[in-house]
Amino acid sequence: MKKILSLVLVSALGGVLTLGAYKLFLEKEEKVVVTSTETNPTFLPTSNVSTLFNNASEAPNFTLAAENTVNAVVHVKNVTLSSGQMTFEDLFFGRRQQRAHLGTGSGVIINADGYIITNNHVINNAHELSVTLNNNKTYDAQLVGTDPKTDIALLKIDADEELPYVTFADSDNAKIGEWVLAVGNPFNLTSTVTAGIISAKARDLSGTSAQSFIQTDAAVNPGNSGGALVNTKGELVGINTAISSQTGSYIGYSFAVPSNIARKVIEDIMEYGNVQNGILGIQGGALNSSVAEKIGVDDTEGVYIDSVIEDSGADKAGIKKGDIIKEIDNIKVSKFSDLKGHISAKRPNDVVNLKLSRGGIIKTVSVTLAKNETFTLPLVGRVKNTNPSDLKKYKTTHGVKIIKLNDEYSEYWRNNGIEEGCIITSINDVKVKSVDDVQNVLRNKSESLRIELINANGEKERYNFR
Repeated sequence: MKKILSLVLVSALGGVLTLGAYKLFLEKEEKVVVTSTETNPTFLPTSNVSTLFNNASEAPNFTLAAENTVNAVVHVKNVTLSSGQMTFEDLFFGRRQQRAHLGTGSGVIINADGYIITNNHVINNAHELSVTLNNNKTYDAQLVGTDPKTDIALLKIDADEELPYVTFADSDNAKIGEWVLAVGNPFNLTSTVTAGIISAKARDLSGTSAQSFIQTDAAVNPGNSGGALVNTKGELVGINTAISSQTGSYIGYSFAVPSNIARKVIEDIMEYGNVQNGILGIQGGALNSSVAEKIGVDDTEGVYIDSVIEDSGADKAGIKKGDIIKEIDNIKVSKFSDLKGHISAKRPNDVVNLKLSRGGIIKTVSVTLAKNETFTLPLVGRVKNTNPSDLKKYKTTHGVKIIKLNDEYSEYWRNNGIEEGCIITSINDVKVKSVDDVQNVLRNKSESLRIELINANGEKERYNFR
């Protein structure tokens, strides 16, 4: 036992000596000094101006705009007819039951004569149309004309009183962040006014750059369609048209057709009976970093011109493939819808001024817009109006000319003797003399597409597609 105890003591003593030697020879002594410091917060410059309005006179006042608008916004009611389920009696007696459906929306009186602007989808397929004013008087309405592409329609009522109306603002001058009011009849709640700001301009919802909406966060719901979007002066900035929602109700995003486009459409309808579209004559797309890298340019904003249509205004003005449109009439062009929105408010023979970048050099050109004489026909390709020499060459009195075959089906067409320059004489058994005729035929939707054309050998052929 004593031996064991002695061994333990000797071992412990050895450990202490070893640790002491390590401390003495191998580990340098470090002095630890504890100090107390205060950390100053990071300084960020802050404005001394209060974010609140200093007095009531600085706060936005919507009362004047509401008073100037609410009596000029009407409740539009659209009665449509649809066939109910066919019964045995219908088959036996040769009759078909029809059911009436009531749709509602809004409209805006735009002059004292009783002309009212609304959305095409509000009055689509109408059997009966009526309009109720803010004073509860109801009038039958007549459809003057419509443009499905811009979703604008024009109505007319014959009132027995002097009608209030809204004047148009220049929507090009509307600014992001500007206060606006939406006036309409959501959920049949008549004469409803909501406020918000302009959130964005030239917004395209289709992904095809065919649209150019004003986006706002003013609350808009079903029934607001066709109603007024006005500035704080009560001037018409846009026609409320759509909402972005997964529920069908407002979730913060609403969209309006700019007043410049809406005004141009209804003026065309009143003067010509249809919409006069002026075209620039270019094909291309908006730039961004990936597109710029792919085509080898430094610009990431603007519209890159991929091709110029022959004999168009752009062609005659000397615009070339590879040019980049930076401005139109001193309005910055960042995306294609900026360009599209401005041109949609123009007519054939109007002149626009473009600022272009060509190889990094900025130049300005004036372009006279032409009438739209080209159209992309499904499955076939791009077609345009013919001239007398085209008709003489193919020995026909009417038709439209194929100027570019559809890339996907070009091999099929060429194998059948169809090439650029051939003439299409009828579509769905209707003779076509112009691009307008082609578009009118295609508006009557059909499950099949029947095309009659003259091939490169001067022979007539018919093709049927489903």
